[in-house]
Amino acid sequence: MLKKILIITGDAGESFEILYASHRLREAGYTPVIAAPAVKRMNLVMHDFEPGWDTYVERKGYLVMADISFDDVNTADYTAVLMPGGRAPEYLRNDERVIKIVKEFYTTGKYVFAICHGTQILVTAGLVDKKNIACYEHVKSEVEACGGIYVKNDEAVQDGKIVTGKTWQSHPEFYKIVFSCLEH
Repeated sequence: MLKKILIITGDAGESFEILYASHRLREAGYTPVIAAPAVKRMNLVMHDFEPGWDTYVERKGYLVMADISFDDVNTADYTAVLMPGGRAPEYLRNDERVIKIVKEFYTTGKYVFAICHGTQILVTAGLVDKKNIACYEHVKSEVEACGGIYVKNDEAVQDGKIVTGKTWQSHPEFYKIVFSCLEH
């Protein structure tokens, strides 16, 4: 059984979502592999909600080293792919390598996990049509415009091989589903 999980991110990826994923996967015996546009130290960010703000605030986060570049990804080497949020998905969804990778995971019947803004990559890859999708509320219109069904009341949801979550606040529900998928 493959024990490697590909994590797709880049500069401005959400620190907590990336680090939490890496740590939880390691604890469960998986090897997280962080793929980015290039092998380098990435500048991550922290998104939080503050009273008086109409949207989240962004602060500088941790530095994380990418393990491999998108050019070096062989999807056959991995059990699943995970796309955390932050602002990284906003520009990564325009990278043809990322869309090809994500579609390949899906068409070969592997799990595709996305949380928060990571869902923007699913939208661009054409994988939300007629699917129940949990995502950050400001990604809702993109999901619905592409035929997806925005799930309002659940923090995380599985629809076939796609598992989505709303924000880092959804980690308990999201990872309960993720690990249930990985163990079967």
